[in-house]
Amino acid sequence: MSRHRMRATILSVLSMGLGQIYNRQIIKGLLFFIFEIFSFTYLLRNLPTAIWGIVTLGEVPRRLVKGKWLDGDHSIFLMIQSLIVLLFLVVVIVAYIMNIRDANKIGKQRDEGKQAHSFKETIRYILDYKFAVAFLTVPGMGILFFTIMPIIFMILLAFTNYSAPKHIPPAMLVDWVGFDTFKSLVSLKTWSHTFYGVLTWTIIWAVLSTVTTYFGGLLVALLINQKGIRFKGFWRTILILPYAIPQLISLLIMRNMFNGEFGPINQYFRYFGLEGLPWLTDEFWARVTVIVVNMWVGIPVSMLLIMGVLTTIPRDMYEAAEVDGATGYQKFKIVTLPMILFTTAPTLIMQFAGNINNFNAIFLLTGGDPVKGDYQYAGATDLLVTWLYKLTLSQNRYNMASAIGIIIFLLIASFSIYNYRRTKSFKEEDMIQ
Repeated sequence: MSRHRMRATILSVLSMGLGQIYNRQIIKGLLFFIFEIFSFTYLLRNLPTAIWGIVTLGEVPRRLVKGKWLDGDHSIFLMIQSLIVLLFLVVVIVAYIMNIRDANKIGKQRDEGKQAHSFKETIRYILDYKFAVAFLTVPGMGILFFTIMPIIFMILLAFTNYSAPKHIPPAMLVDWVGFDTFKSLVSLKTWSHTFYGVLTWTIIWAVLSTVTTYFGGLLVALLINQKGIRFKGFWRTILILPYAIPQLISLLIMRNMFNGEFGPINQYFRYFGLEGLPWLTDEFWARVTVIVVNMWVGIPVSMLLIMGVLTTIPRDMYEAAEVDGATGYQKFKIVTLPMILFTTAPTLIMQFAGNINNFNAIFLLTGGDPVKGDYQYAGATDLLVTWLYKLTLSQNRYNMASAIGIIIFLLIASFSIYNYRRTKSFKEEDMIQ
């Protein structure tokens, strides 16, 4: 017989908490019931407005009537308020499902002749066996409303016409435009030329900055790790200083050092009778400069990582290679490099993904300059992320910036997942599991 299970399930479907009350868990049932009353009252008052707001984004803008401004609908506020209500609806649905599953589970236990837990026993069970899940509920709610909701909001903006000068609330309303923003970004000449140019440089920058810092760090780590090198601690300390100094300070100092007019580097060139170079004002040299400076900041990080790996390589592997007559280069190729790549491949992928979004190195050093006359609000060294920043804070092109943000996410996510799954470390971990 399963009469308790069936009755408890039907009652919990009819109303949250009734199934628990039927199972003689009065306090738990009352808590579910109180939550349902609060949720129903809140949703009854706000859900219709939320649905209207997310569908229409407002109908009446702010207007001037007889010399007085009358407030209208603010499209962005409506979108945010609607998202809050709809996400709360999701929370209520999840709680409703949990209520049904709980009533079904306890009803099944009663059918098996077991006694339903009291409220104290339930609390004790949660603390003993489900503490991690219960504890993570609060930060989980915070992530939902303060992390996931802004991401959804950004995605939604890409499908609107929220941009200056004609669609900035409260004076104007914002409308849904579907994929028009993406179409303009990739096909409209004024935007597509900038987009493809910035995207190409972003990929070139990510590849070069990752390769140079990684293999630069590898070279330095191998040199320090050589047997004949004395004062290894001193060299480690000196070479780690660029990483220890705050990046903000390093980049601003480098910006002044590479200044084409009064920077110390060009002054040294002139002292030896050489012409100074337009480090930050010429497109080619500006790109070279940001890569070189990024090496100065990034090589110490790779050096530390690889030196840690070198200390874990068993000496027996080198001795076996020596017995087989391997040269120094062959030992590096057969033993050292595979072990380093095996351990650091996931980190290398993360460095590449981070360099695509390396805002500080570009913004603090060049600000995206030098200016390119045929670009839309972007310079020769702008990455997608710095271009997004300019479109948002300087030009109020929020829809276009959101579309670029989505493209950055898809680019990084697809590259990272694909390459990480191809690494030996991931394959071996998957085989072990």
